[in-house]
Amino acid sequence: MFRVLEELPLGSAARSHQRECIITRCLSLADHVAAHFSRRGESNEDLVQVARVGLVSAVDRFDLSKGADFMAFAVPTMMGEVRRHFRDHGWSMHVPRAMRDLHVQLGRATADLFQTLGRAPTATELAEVLGVERQAVVECLVAGDAYQLKSLDAPIGDGDARIADTVGNLDGELEAVTDRETVSALLATLSARERGIVRMRFFESMTQSQIAAKIGVSQMQVSRILSSTMEKLRTAA
Repeated sequence: MFRVLEELPLGSAARSHQRECIITRCLSLADHVAAHFSRRGESNEDLVQVARVGLVSAVDRFDLSKGADFMAFAVPTMMGEVRRHFRDHGWSMHVPRAMRDLHVQLGRATADLFQTLGRAPTATELAEVLGVERQAVVECLVAGDAYQLKSLDAPIGDGDARIADTVGNLDGELEAVTDRETVSALLATLSARERGIVRMRFFESMTQSQIAAKIGVSQMQVSRILSSTMEKLRTAA
C-alpha cells in the first residue's frame, strides 16, 4: 500500500484516497496502543484520539526507502504521542521546561531511529542524534515517570467507575515488560545463546543449575557466560 502511495502524484485525489485507506487499515492498531495506556485515569476516548493522531503522523513520516517495517515505526510513534499526552497534562513534580521540551524531541527521535536501526535506540544514540549530553537524555527519561498522580476515587471516563475499581492483584509480568523495553536495544547486540541465557535467568527466574540442565552445559559454564554477558552489556550501555 505504501509503494502505491509513493507512486501517486502529490496533492492528487488518488494519493489522498490511498493515504486514507492505509490509516483506516491501521485504526485497530491505534486502538490497541490506546488500550495499553488505559486505567490511568484518562478517558479511553481521548487516548484513542491521541493514538490515532500518532498513527496519522506515522503514515505521513514513514520512509519506504529505508526498508523498515511500517508497524515497527508506527507503534513507537503512536506510543510516544500518548506518552506526550500524559506528560503534557500534569506532572507530579516540577520539571524544567527545557526537560519537557527534550521529552518531545526524544519521542520523535526514538521513532525515527527505530525505523533506521530496526530496534529501540540506546540513550547514547539518542544523545548523539539530538546533540545533547547522554546524562541529560537519561535524566529526561527518568523524569518521564513524573506523571500527575490520580486519586483512587477519581472517575474513569464518563461513567461511574473509579480507579479503585480497577485495582487488583499485581501482574507478575509487569516488571518483566518494563525490563524488556529497557534492555531490548542492548540485547540485540548479544548472540542467540547469550540472549537465551539472559532471558532464562532474569526474565524466567531460572537458576543457573536449571539453565545448565536445559542447555546441556555445567553450572560453572553458565556462570562464566552470564558474567561475560553482563560485562558486555555494561560496556555497550
